[in-house]
Amino acid sequence: MELKGATLLYTLAGLMITFAGFSALLLTLRPAAGARLSLLDRYLAKTVMTYIFVLTAAALLPALLALYDIQEKWIWRVSGVLFALPMLSLQVTYPRRRRKVAGKGPPPAIFAVFVVFGSVVTLAMLGYVLAGLQYSAAAYITALTLDFFTVVFGYVIALDIIMQQPMDASERPTQHQGTIDDREN
Repeated sequence: MELKGATLLYTLAGLMITFAGFSALLLTLRPAAGARLSLLDRYLAKTVMTYIFVLTAAALLPALLALYDIQEKWIWRVSGVLFALPMLSLQVTYPRRRRKVAGKGPPPAIFAVFVVFGSVVTLAMLGYVLAGLQYSAAAYITALTLDFFTVVFGYVIALDIIMQQPMDASERPTQHQGTIDDREN
């Protein structure tokens, strides 16, 4: 018996891993242009990768549990708890963790979408699935999809911020081979 939504879950897992690779590749553009990655750049990259791997694990977990012939209602309940707990922990603590690294909290759009909306979606899914309502599979997969797109949104905003940061002269590689008279004072 095929697990309800399995094809969509596999597709999401593939999409998420592709996004993780793509986001890591894009973050190499700044150093390739001659700038070092700042602490904030590295923190944002680590955050995106962590979220994506939690989401990918959540996409694969129901199919893994189905291999043990667990009843479908329990597959969604167990998956919901194992997905929601780490995800909510990441979502709720993001502003504090970012403040610790960057000295300030996230921009309002990131806070609204990435933290508030993402947390509400995850918490609503958990309540729905634990209540054992009829469309638990749909609620789980919908929350997974929405949380993925909040990460994509956060990444796009973060990438824009990263790419707008000025390159400090001390961070640029020394490519100039002119004379001493050519240097700026």
